[in-house]
Amino acid sequence: MSGRNRRNNTLPDQDVDAAGGDHAIYPHQINMPKTSRRQVLAWGAAVSTSLIACGETMNNVNSADSTGSLLDLSAADAVAAMRTGELTSEAYASALLEQCQEFSHLNAFISLEPEKVMAAAWDADVKRATGAELGPLHGLPIPVKDSINTIDYPTTGGTPALRNFRPSQDAKLVRMLKQAGAFVLGKTNIHELSFGWTSNNTAYGAVHNPYDTDRIPGGSSGGTAAAIAARMAPLGIAEDTQGSIRVPAALCGICGFRPTTHRYPNAGVMPITPLFDQVGPHARCVEDLQLFDAIVLGKQPDFRPASLQGVRLGVPRQYYFGGLDSDVERITEISLGKLADAGAVLVEADVPDLENLISLTTAPAQLLDVERQFSKYLETYGGGITFGDVLAQASDDIKGVFADYVLPGGQYTMSQEAFDAARDVHIPALRETMRAYFRDRNIVAMIFPTTMMPAPPIGQDIMVEIGGTPITLEIAMARNISPGSTSGIPGLVLPAGLSPGGLPVSIELDGPENSDEALLALGRVIEAVLGRLPPPTTLSGN
Repeated sequence: MSGRNRRNNTLPDQDVDAAGGDHAIYPHQINMPKTSRRQVLAWGAAVSTSLIACGETMNNVNSADSTGSLLDLSAADAVAAMRTGELTSEAYASALLEQCQEFSHLNAFISLEPEKVMAAAWDADVKRATGAELGPLHGLPIPVKDSINTIDYPTTGGTPALRNFRPSQDAKLVRMLKQAGAFVLGKTNIHELSFGWTSNNTAYGAVHNPYDTDRIPGGSSGGTAAAIAARMAPLGIAEDTQGSIRVPAALCGICGFRPTTHRYPNAGVMPITPLFDQVGPHARCVEDLQLFDAIVLGKQPDFRPASLQGVRLGVPRQYYFGGLDSDVERITEISLGKLADAGAVLVEADVPDLENLISLTTAPAQLLDVERQFSKYLETYGGGITFGDVLAQASDDIKGVFADYVLPGGQYTMSQEAFDAARDVHIPALRETMRAYFRDRNIVAMIFPTTMMPAPPIGQDIMVEIGGTPITLEIAMARNISPGSTSGIPGLVLPAGLSPGGLPVSIELDGPENSDEALLALGRVIEAVLGRLPPPTTLSGN
């Protein structure tokens, strides 16, 4: 890839011969009026704020730190600047691609084709220059988890057998984002077949945490989280069955949102179980999560300011706060104190029988259904290969997990009776328990540490230590996030601080089902109270 593109506000001055001998028309050669500020502001008051901030950035585009300024833009900022012509999509895509190249050692992407990205950016600039209608994500490159179907790139699921699998159509969510003006930046690395919390992919290489490259980014959507944290893009697509949005967001110090189950379309996504599977976004600020949510729902985002005064937040200590890493516990308690000082009412209240309900629901409901659901996916989207073929070529660690937990006869494989009971009896009981928790105590959201510890070192895939006590990685990563996905309620992860070793610590807010917009609005207020994390020190030279 070539060096930094300093042509921040214009496209090339020379004509280029096309194959047919005609001259290409460049956007700067067409005298078209810019999209008015009033039109852009129709997307909400927060975009207005973004325009001001972006305008200040764009006034310095020719300075030595111009590329760094572009990398720090939120998605809302970048889109606002590209819609008004203050920034070209070509310049923005070029800056992001250089960041991808410079930090390729993070191994955030499985597939990334700069020429394809620049062609899409060029098309976006031509659209604006020719007066075409511009979408609310005009010109925005978005990294996509490599378990989500795309026409532009293979969809590998992080597994060798699907290295060349090209679905015939985009996943529905990808199609919606493209219709809004975005395009695919590349396909991000994942824990193979989405079966793990580390993103230590032995087929395509481990993903590295931008805050400490010797540590995991979390999984299974580790590549998307690492890319967002490392300023390779401001907004990305992840997917969460049992924490795969929220764990990487927490360990990489970014925002992650798992909506109420089925709020966003899951068609065209490699499945584990339709009971829990849910696509969702990663971003560095809640504003971008709100923008994403509004676009997928076909609404204009509501960015009206909210207040914490009198907001009742549940603090369920019995299940969520035991056995925490000391830094996680300390930073969480400091965060709770800040929220109380800002006017929130902290309600010490536990969820009854939660540990038992999770044991009866989470694993039984997702593991037995994997083979049937994945076979159906391969047949529907033309994989040209069977589930057995995929598993036969999978990495040894994934083969072992499937043999123990998924395939018939495995030592931990659930029975059909356990699956039926989880689906028909225990999950409804859990969901009613959660409804009652919020309703009977008048709680807007519960708040707790997302994971029990910060990111552990790469290679600690089975056991870790917290305060000198051995604990399984599964419990450390998944204990606190499992109730939200199993009960289908929305969950928002926000960074809360850095440990003395410079590792992100995050909190999670879970709200009642279908309270997504209110939860995001609350998250934006809490984000303002807690503040955002500084970029990883590995990026300080940019």
